[in-house]
Amino acid sequence: MDLWDFLPFFSSEVGYLGLALVSFFGSLIPFVPIPSFILLITMSVGDQFNLHILALIAAITATVAKQIIFAISYGGRRIISEKTKQRMKPFQKLVKKYGAGAAFFAAATPIPDDLVYVPLGLAKYNPLRFFIATLTGKIVLCYVIVILSHYLSGPVVDPIFEMFGISEPEDLEDPTPIILGIVIFGVAMTSVVVLLLRMDWNRILGSILPWTIEDDDENQK
Repeated sequence: MDLWDFLPFFSSEVGYLGLALVSFFGSLIPFVPIPSFILLITMSVGDQFNLHILALIAAITATVAKQIIFAISYGGRRIISEKTKQRMKPFQKLVKKYGAGAAFFAAATPIPDDLVYVPLGLAKYNPLRFFIATLTGKIVLCYVIVILSHYLSGPVVDPIFEMFGISEPEDLEDPTPIILGIVIFGVAMTSVVVLLLRMDWNRILGSILPWTIEDDDENQK
């Protein structure tokens, strides 16, 4: 079976269910950028699919996947050493204070959002606030994608495919470069998170944001 049978990013024939599956599983793998937005773009061109349904399906399924990553990170604090917890306390206070805004920004932009979601989970940020902020951001992002793709299909879609070295979606035969790029990016993002856990945030944030290292009731929990 061809690999693209599992990664149908360049086919708009998969329908709403296919979009839901690709969006969910593509968002579920942390730090590995499965470009489900490419499928969303191709399905938004023309009048075959309802734009509102496309945007909502992609946003909701991506949010559910990110909620799972957040929950795993939330519980993952139990396996972190006390030394790491002490180093992370100032960073946890920082992300808790700006958590909703950070989650919304990460969801509403094409940045590697797991770099924000994992620390929020480790900091035990409010799950309901995280869900609302993430869902709102994903809805904004997905609506921007489908509207631009639908009404500006040529100027929007063509440059995206050109980034992958192809002029038309059906011209892609060898997915190796994309897969290699996905693996490299995933390793890089995972390394960044490991670095975040190992950094001495008391020293880094202490001089810039002294309130993050002050003892209070929240820090004693």
